[in-house]
Amino acid sequence: MSRTSTLGPKKRVFLFLQGPSSYLFQHIADRLEEQGAECWRVNLNPGDWLFWRRGGAINYRRSSAGWPLFVRRLIREKHVTDVIALGEERPYHRIAFDEARRLGARPYVVEMGYLRPDWVTLEREGMSSNSRFPSDPAQIVSAAEQLPEPDWGRRYSQTFFAEATFDLAYNLPNVFLWFLYPGYRRHSLFHPLAEYAGWLRRLTRRGFKREKADPVTVWLEKTREPFFIYPLQLETDYQLRAHSPFASQKDAIGCVLRSFAAHSPPISRLLLKIHPLDNGLIAWESLAIKLASQLGLGDRIHVIDGGDLDRLLKQACGVVTVNSTAALPALKVGTPVKVLGQAVYDVAGLTDDKPLDAFWKAPEPPVPELARAFFRLLAGAIQVRGNFYSKTGMRAAATAIAERLLANTVNEPGGYVDPAPRARPQKAVE
Repeated sequence: MSRTSTLGPKKRVFLFLQGPSSYLFQHIADRLEEQGAECWRVNLNPGDWLFWRRGGAINYRRSSAGWPLFVRRLIREKHVTDVIALGEERPYHRIAFDEARRLGARPYVVEMGYLRPDWVTLEREGMSSNSRFPSDPAQIVSAAEQLPEPDWGRRYSQTFFAEATFDLAYNLPNVFLWFLYPGYRRHSLFHPLAEYAGWLRRLTRRGFKREKADPVTVWLEKTREPFFIYPLQLETDYQLRAHSPFASQKDAIGCVLRSFAAHSPPISRLLLKIHPLDNGLIAWESLAIKLASQLGLGDRIHVIDGGDLDRLLKQACGVVTVNSTAALPALKVGTPVKVLGQAVYDVAGLTDDKPLDAFWKAPEPPVPELARAFFRLLAGAIQVRGNFYSKTGMRAAATAIAERLLANTVNEPGGYVDPAPRARPQKAVE
């Protein structure tokens, strides 16, 4: 902390914590400092250092036990006005956001966009249970009244190869150069090398998986038998870990299958779709098929790893989700959605608020006017165009994020409610 702060009382001072495995945060800082702001960054591991090739970096190498006092002192000494992080539920970030609030600094979370593929989320305070985005239908319709329809055309593209390369560049130094930051503790559930081994195994079988998935899609379209979709999330996803009643996706699968077995119409089927970025370390297909057999569901359960979700959504009777963003394209095409956790889109009239057991028999589609208003407000208040892993997408996102931060228009117009309108779910006890 040797760099001396010279800010006046109104100068904006931004503190960056861990960001995506890309140069997005560095580009945002460049834009902010071009406009006279001051930017600092805490590096917690070698990957953080690698993706911040500019001034203002502070290396934290001590244990996590000392982190609360360190970040509290840093915010005070640098007169920090704004704190920015990827994923506010990471342990380091949760503590830093709490300290920021106590000291009068605004916390912001950056994440992959709700409106994928080429959008980025920027929210004050956080997402899901932490989100300040309104949940009252009348307020959403009113706030969105003068907002334009989002431009759904794709502007930027990024490849899986680019995403994988950036991820490797971030995590491999953390594995092999860990001694440079001996106090750092990962927030992920799996060791990076185990995850990479799992992804490599999945990639080698991608063609086989697609050959299994596509015939299921075609068969469902031809038979026109009623079916529901349950898109699986990543086991490591903090939306699942922190903003749902489930301790694990295994618990969520059990809940959904038991309800489907007991309460769905006998003619209906349930399609589980494995997340495209799942690391393959947990055999979700085997787990689901085994439980389905125990519940007497037999061939009424299908599990696919691949396939065209958008194509399936147009024909599905409904979607059941913990809080996956896969529900958003379903709402966009008018497919009923039942949410089991907390999600920014879980709004009365937009999603079905009946209990899951009743949803199977009478799923209710979103109210069209509310759905249109929701997407206008979501895009206008907490989304910017761009992405994490392409040069043009990163720069576009960085420019838009910096503009909103400096203008204090994050969650505006009409996209901020205080206190948070969604309660954090209690974990279910099996």
